[in-house]
Amino acid sequence: MPDTSQPDPETQRLTEDARRDKNWKRWGPYLAERQWGTVREDYSADGDAWNYFPHDHARSRAYRWGEDGLLGITDRECRLCFALALWNGQDPILKERLFGLNSYEGNHGEDVKEQYFYLDSTPTHSYMKALYKYPQSEFPYSRLVEENRKRCLNDPEFELADTGIFDQNRYFDVLTEYAKASPDDILIRITISNRAAEPADLHLLPTLWFRNSWTWGCSSESCWVKPRMSSAAEGLIVAEHATLEQFHFQFSSLANQKPPRLLFTENETNCELLFKTANACAFVKDAFHDYVIHGRESAINPEPFGTKAAAHYQLHFEPGEQITLDFRLSSRNEFSNTQFGESFNSIFD
Repeated sequence: MPDTSQPDPETQRLTEDARRDKNWKRWGPYLAERQWGTVREDYSADGDAWNYFPHDHARSRAYRWGEDGLLGITDRECRLCFALALWNGQDPILKERLFGLNSYEGNHGEDVKEQYFYLDSTPTHSYMKALYKYPQSEFPYSRLVEENRKRCLNDPEFELADTGIFDQNRYFDVLTEYAKASPDDILIRITISNRAAEPADLHLLPTLWFRNSWTWGCSSESCWVKPRMSSAAEGLIVAEHATLEQFHFQFSSLANQKPPRLLFTENETNCELLFKTANACAFVKDAFHDYVIHGRESAINPEPFGTKAAAHYQLHFEPGEQITLDFRLSSRNEFSNTQFGESFNSIFD
């Protein structure tokens, strides 16, 4: 018979959180699926949020009130964020967030046009699991807009699967799991599977960044010192924030794959691109897009620091191959140099 005299671990975590003994809900899936085109980011004269901040601006324009990302997490005040970025070698842009139609483009209004699934989460987010299906062919951004815009209210929506992009299983399954060893010690496991019967390559950029709360002055945010993240050692990024304090992000390598390169930039708007005015700094939000897609080395900071960082993996998959990578985000008090291995696996188990 099971022992019912003691509460199960999740009930214990909920009790500790309710009593404020431990802040188990400090980190969770609080990162928006998309932040572009919302009233929170609309400063237009006519209140037209969709056209003022469209999807095409999102990779280059710093948000003010929130952030977005792919299968990501953040703390409850959205200070430090983690999410995935992907590139299949075909897309015109780095896949950093979900694509969708605005209310003028969809024949049934606003609509996300992606294949993603939230599979599991405990009440304290001590364990979370989500899946994203990333096509290996060029993502049909324009076709999705054009086809849905032509349809009327009584017509069915034109979905991503209708484009044929998943035919012959030409896609990657990107499974992301999170497990908390403690409220401020978060284990991250990314498992990517090539579902196609042919070899395929994929760029993976697990990305860590600070929400930009320093550009807007002190009228709505506390007057915090600008945060900073930097490379502290091989496989380690240290992120420092005035109120969140210090967090360490560790990432693993694979023996049979090219080791990742650390990339750094600032979470600042590319004003030169969007508004034809001078940038506030030399390195801007869309630097990783320019570096990965266009090979522009000058886009990223040659010095290993900034407010946005990523480990750039270039992965090769044989037909049906599965690759797993482990990461760990932990506070200074929780950090150790032996963050992977059997202890890591046992926490997930």
